[in-house]
Amino acid sequence: MKLSKEKKEKISEQILSFLFHTSPNAKFTAEIARELARDEEFIKAILLDLKEKGLVTPIKKNPQGDFYVRRLRWRLSSQAFDAYNQIN
Repeated sequence: MKLSKEKKEKISEQILSFLFHTSPNAKFTAEIARELARDEEFIKAILLDLKEKGLVTPIKKNPQGDFYVRRLRWRLSSQAFDAYNQIN
């Protein structure tokens, strides 16, 4: 099934809003997908697109400094957080 560009943008906005409200905590892709009731692979594709736009930042290490092997945590980039903070 193919989603329109408009619907993908709305889902992207939901992701950004969720990350803003949970900031400064980074969330795993699975947690974001569960919150938005969407497929993990679909959310991952959107997160990677948002990363290219500079709106989210992947966290590749756990709190102990070890690299994650099969998953990523995500948080808003500094610029996106500042923009959301001005709006809200």
